[in-house]
Amino acid sequence: MRLLSPVRTLTATATAVILGLGLAACGTDQEPSGTSGSQGATSAAFPVAIEHKYGTTEIKAEPKRVVVVGLVEQDALLALGVVPVATTEWFGGHPGAVWPWATDELGSAAKPEVLTNTDGIKFEKVAALRPDLIVGLYSNLTAEDYATLSKIAPTLAQPKDTIDYGVSWQQATRIVGAAVGRKEQAEKVVADVEAKFAAAKAANPKFAGATALVATQWEGYYVYGAQDPRGRLLQDLGFKMPDGLDAITGKEFGKSISRERTDLLDTDVMIWLVDKHDADKAKIHADPLYAKLDVKTQAREVFLENGELLGGATSFITPLSLPYLLDGLVPQLAAAVDGDPATEVERAPAK
Repeated sequence: MRLLSPVRTLTATATAVILGLGLAACGTDQEPSGTSGSQGATSAAFPVAIEHKYGTTEIKAEPKRVVVVGLVEQDALLALGVVPVATTEWFGGHPGAVWPWATDELGSAAKPEVLTNTDGIKFEKVAALRPDLIVGLYSNLTAEDYATLSKIAPTLAQPKDTIDYGVSWQQATRIVGAAVGRKEQAEKVVADVEAKFAAAKAANPKFAGATALVATQWEGYYVYGAQDPRGRLLQDLGFKMPDGLDAITGKEFGKSISRERTDLLDTDVMIWLVDKHDADKAKIHADPLYAKLDVKTQAREVFLENGELLGGATSFITPLSLPYLLDGLVPQLAAAVDGDPATEVERAPAK
């Protein structure tokens, strides 16, 4: 599976609205997962109004049954001590769509029910879970999707000033924190992870101002833009995006480039997300246009396999994945950007 997009696109079909609302009434016998942290919502946190792409959502009381229709927000919830009743599976196949970096936060709580995102949102299944909050920040919810979900429960759509699938991990964490009455905890979570970024930048001054890019193989070469979480990751480490990238990606999180724009890949460091490490690396290196670029001849590349935990974390950018990701990726970036072709970029152990 190529981690191009959140499953390329979620094409939602708003069918059976009335049926879905009816299912919400009969619902499921599953008890609310509620909260599992030592600190609950603050007493004065509600009601709270949260703005987003389709208006403003008011949450009148602490949510007890949270359903995630976005693709990564379970990590922000878990970081704040809230276990969702359902998550939406993107990739990975982990029980409850809870990755290994988040299992400590899940603890002994029941794993969330997993919703698939093929053929759009399963509105009936969402309704049957009887949610009192639906979270879809890292998503491409349409106005129709939002209208349908809002009839089931208060719904948080993607922020109004971001592209679809473009919300930053900081913004997502803060919005989730406000929605569940844990704003102060959310600020601490963000501050703790940002401190790890600051330490990585301080230890690697060559990152500052160096150009970097994340790409994969899809219809040629597919590059992730500055507003994509993968691009934001590099910028948070001090790197800058190559000139001309914004003009290519526009209002999308990424786009395939023509062979005439292979020069865009000639950055100070490249991260390649691949399905098979050795085979795909050899395929990329066999491209005569790419093979002559300095990024290849000077060994400025990092290859990450999607099926391995570090490769997955590079696409699943959250406050829980990032500490693990930074520990494994930063040494590889340092080796790639040091200006010495003899420095080997050691592949992280497969997990």
